[in-house]
Amino acid sequence: MFDKILIANRGEIAVRVIRTARRLGIATVAVYSDADRNALHVRMAEQAEPIGPAPAAESYLDGGKIIAAALKTGAEAIHPGYGFLSENPDFVEKVEAAGLVFIGPSSHAIRAMGLKDAAKRLMEKAGVPVVPGYHGETQALVALASKANEIGYPVLIKARAGGGGKGMRLVSDPDAFPDALAAAQREAKAAFGDERVLVEKYIQTPRHIEVQIFGDKHGNAVHLFERDCSAQRRHQKVIEEAPAPGMNDETRAAMTEAAVKAARAISYSGAGTIEFIVDASEGLRPDRFWFMEMNTRLQVEHPVTELITGIDLVEWQLRVAAGEPLPNTQDEIAATGHAVEARLYAEDPTRDFLPATGTLHHLKFPEDGVEGVRLRVDAGVVEKDAITPYYDPMIAKLIVHAPTREEALEGLATALEKTEIAGSTVNLGFLTRLLRDDDFFAGRLETGLIARKQEALTAVIPLRESHLAAAIAATSGAAPAQDIPDPFSAIAGYGHFGPLVHRRTLENGDDTIEARITARADGALAVRLGDTDATHPIVVRRDGSTRLAAWPGHITVFQGADALTLKVPDRLQAAEESGGGDRLRAPMPGLVKLVRASVNDTVQQGQALLVLEAMKMEHAIKAPADGVVTEIFFAEGDQVSEGAELIAIEVDEEEAG
Repeated sequence: MFDKILIANRGEIAVRVIRTARRLGIATVAVYSDADRNALHVRMAEQAEPIGPAPAAESYLDGGKIIAAALKTGAEAIHPGYGFLSENPDFVEKVEAAGLVFIGPSSHAIRAMGLKDAAKRLMEKAGVPVVPGYHGETQALVALASKANEIGYPVLIKARAGGGGKGMRLVSDPDAFPDALAAAQREAKAAFGDERVLVEKYIQTPRHIEVQIFGDKHGNAVHLFERDCSAQRRHQKVIEEAPAPGMNDETRAAMTEAAVKAARAISYSGAGTIEFIVDASEGLRPDRFWFMEMNTRLQVEHPVTELITGIDLVEWQLRVAAGEPLPNTQDEIAATGHAVEARLYAEDPTRDFLPATGTLHHLKFPEDGVEGVRLRVDAGVVEKDAITPYYDPMIAKLIVHAPTREEALEGLATALEKTEIAGSTVNLGFLTRLLRDDDFFAGRLETGLIARKQEALTAVIPLRESHLAAAIAATSGAAPAQDIPDPFSAIAGYGHFGPLVHRRTLENGDDTIEARITARADGALAVRLGDTDATHPIVVRRDGSTRLAAWPGHITVFQGADALTLKVPDRLQAAEESGGGDRLRAPMPGLVKLVRASVNDTVQQGQALLVLEAMKMEHAIKAPADGVVTEIFFAEGDQVSEGAELIAIEVDEEEAG
């Protein structure tokens, strides 16, 4: 076994690897960019080495710097985690050329499965069922459009390199194919450095089911059962579970056999996942699944497999990389109970899941767990850490294991409701509503479920008046002080001729909330919403029934899994005027990828004027109304911050009216 390893990653997965290494007595070396200087994984590792500026291309994707850090610190092996360089065969070869061990598969295996088109041709030869489609080398628009017509619409354009929904477009109309192809190619080029794509038949009632496989350097290969990853938004997984709902013995046997066959076809060593697309229109059947791709690394969702099997997959990775045989044979691997994982992201579900940034001023997971289930929290951040625009905005993964699926789903929903985050917009409420959705809860899964129900799943729950009153009471007096354990101590209730009336103003987006607060003789507070005594008073007591988090200039109210943040205006500072509806602002930090308009252009409502790239995904900025472009503030290639003015439009008042 190794004495010291370097982890070529950051965040949650780096922390995850450190914990297993520490249990096995293996020292760890962390690497960090300038943005991660004080990150949790850096503080946890025995050693840490800087590798460059915040952009990943200049740090976590610079294999030379990572190898140099490993040699400098005396590490014997490099664990890539997932993402970044984990599936880069050139990096694997450079690691081995430097006399180090890559904790993962061979460069040959990564190359064989790294390009979706070549991988599918290989799988066809190995007897693994493959989705109908075009996986050839031709990339000309005319040729690909012709192939799409042969396959039959709807079709899916997919980047042949990488994954995570990047470089992917669903096309239902032949007329939309050219624009979709161009967008997919641009996104694939930005994310993976390879703009080539493949075209496949889109399965109308698809489920995404994958099989965890493991191989060693002695020719052994096993599976660790399946996971269902059908709950996706924008082609990215949201909730994963094991085993797959509705799975029967016959289909499981066929699917796991195909997965092991795929691994053996490339003499695979290490952790890997064979992903299948499944036609669920008539339930799960052994003749209705097809190979999609292989991920030659550990998956984000690996904890659900660990919980149902009791096997530490990172430990297996380390042992296999060190030359040991697999710790268990297939007959010795069993699954019990049900596990579900939710990915907690800094993102805004009400704005089509746009990535969010911010400082985690308040971060609290269920300290006492959830009754009746086992709760596991895999997090790469702690309170006061910042979510930056440079990397994936995942905050944590919450995973629950229980005897039954129903108990696991309810336990996970409860855990999410007990989680509190303030300082960034997050997807807690969305995740909870999804877990309790009738179709999801009943196991009626397919990859389009979230898109079909997105409006209901992302709806903002109105804040109850009692919660609003508690928030207003907590901010009365000076600006909220985080050091005061009881926010109500900030208000005084005594006056010579009657109780003092405190006026308070909070802001909820563009709305201003006025209130009058008085202290009662019993120690409670009476809050009247509005600026007169005519409104009915709401009694706020110091019983802690309303969960609140005060942070500089704001207060966040937690209502179940939903949170509403109110701005607490600084009374000594004049409010800044916000831009009107004729100024388009950046909804998140990003890179201006394309500018599709010029000054003096006449534009129509809904017309895409600019394409912003954030987290390697493209987002179109569209005209809010008919009008004329009067100013463009940024050029292609410029980096913009959230809220920055992008384009000014002189709105056609007659059309707007």
